[in-house]
Amino acid sequence: MNNERKFDLEDRLIDFSSRIIDVVETLPNTRAGNYIAGQLIRCGLAPSLMYGEAQAAESREDFIHKMKILLKELKETRACLKLIFAKEMIKPVSKLEPLQKENEELVAIIAKSIETARMNSKRK
Repeated sequence: MNNERKFDLEDRLIDFSSRIIDVVETLPNTRAGNYIAGQLIRCGLAPSLMYGEAQAAESREDFIHKMKILLKELKETRACLKLIFAKEMIKPVSKLEPLQKENEELVAIIAKSIETARMNSKRK
């Protein structure tokens, strides 16, 4: 029996969004904190929801389009996390490092998935 954890992108995106909620709830109740919280809750939860839409895509082109939107949301999340880190809105900022690492890994996975889908589309 294989003891390795099964790789499931949907579960990984759900976990990522859950962790984003934790960050949002930790941000300071200031003008800037509330603004960033609003942005982050939207872009940080969108990838897990968009992935559900991509799984139900009507065509390969629709799948690629939805995955591209998902990638944009992950990149917006990255910018929010960098700003939170730069302004030390959560202390210690080192608590954000694992989430930032996961964000980068998800960006790479989704970008590769889009590239693969495009290549497969050209073959047909």
